Amino acid sequence: MKIQSVRGMNDVLPADSAAWQHVHAVAAQVFAAYGYGELRLPVVERTELFKRAVGEVTDVVEKEMYSFEDRGGEAISLRPELTAGVVRAGIEHGILFNQQQRVWCTGPVFRYERPQAGRYRQFHQLDVEAFGINTPDVDVEIIAIAAQLWKRLGMSGFQLEINTLGTPACRAVHRAALIDYLQQHEAALDDDARRRLHTNPLRVLDSKVPATQAIVEGAPKLLDYLDEASLAHFAAVKAGLDALGIGYIVNPKLVRGLDYYTHTVFEWTTNQLGAQGTVCAGGRYDGLVQQLGGPQTTGVGFGLGIERLILLMGVQNVPVVSNGPQVYVCRFGDGAEHVALTLAESLRDSFPNLRLVLNAGGGGLKSQLKRADNSGARYALVLGDDEVAAGTIQVKSLRGEGDAFTCARTELAAELSRRLGL
Repeated sequence: MKIQSVRGMNDVLPADSAAWQHVHAVAAQVFAAYGYGELRLPVVERTELFKRAVGEVTDVVEKEMYSFEDRGGEAISLRPELTAGVVRAGIEHGILFNQQQRVWCTGPVFRYERPQAGRYRQFHQLDVEAFGINTPDVDVEIIAIAAQLWKRLGMSGFQLEINTLGTPACRAVHRAALIDYLQQHEAALDDDARRRLHTNPLRVLDSKVPATQAIVEGAPKLLDYLDEASLAHFAAVKAGLDALGIGYIVNPKLVRGLDYYTHTVFEWTTNQLGAQGTVCAGGRYDGLVQQLGGPQTTGVGFGLGIERLILLMGVQNVPVVSNGPQVYVCRFGDGAEHVALTLAESLRDSFPNLRLVLNAGGGGLKSQLKRADNSGARYALVLGDDEVAAGTIQVKSLRGEGDAFTCARTELAAELSRRLGL
């Protein structure tokens, strides 16, 4: 049997990891700029957490979770999303009671789905959450964080869609009217819509089946059932986005099927990735903390799919800072072995951001220069016994940045600093 990765769970090779490192570095800067601290979570949680947070009758829990019993007989699952774990950690460590918290986290999540471009069984998310702030200004802030991330990554072509779900009381009245309407057209609904009619009728509104979409066009609109406070909250969110110059469209079909969601929901979408058009999605979930056993605490946040973001970066030819070596040190001759070793360490000490590879495995000058070129480095440093005796080193440009030259080893650090901007 050939040993290979599990279907839908992919390796990221060194040649591709620069984009991942770039996204993480830029995201960490953006989140810190807004005062959000990093939270690190375990990959495995108790299955009950997701049953209570996501819902036992959802596709995620019923069909997509990787769940099993550990050796102690406890039901545990690989996390299918991050928000439930964030809330669990907040409750467990007492950081959500009567205080504001702004946090972010990242890592792999797991869902047993049919793998395709932009959708995998192990994928990675960036997650941003704010707790204990009931006013619409933080809804605007959460959306602005995503907009700032696109800006700093140099990306474009996103469409922001927003909607409001109002309060649970408003939705209960609308839900009854929606079920009544859909029952009148039940025979014409697709199988998923019929299954959700009584358990999760809001999800019928975002059906992608054309026949169901046509029926949904005439369904009661949640907007018509909202109270004044809900309308005022939504108006304030739109006013905040207008003030920031963040464009949006109001999509009344944009919903969440879980009761703890309230008020603002949003998605950042693109038409450049085919069917997998949603890159980032979020909203306000004022009932989740209490639903998981914590104090009544408001929450709002978003989840961002890193694989889809990186796919989109490729489509848009977004430049990525390389993580490959800048300098490759070639060494040959008995006298050069230890001199090159100490020189390389000295340069790394002097320039913490310098990426330098020291040749290993021997080889003549020609083969070492070939390795240097293949590494992608900009410069090769050549040190043989003659250079050791003379106190010099040869510097060869590998990318057409000038002729080769020889300099004193005592001047090498200054020369590299000037040429590489260290």
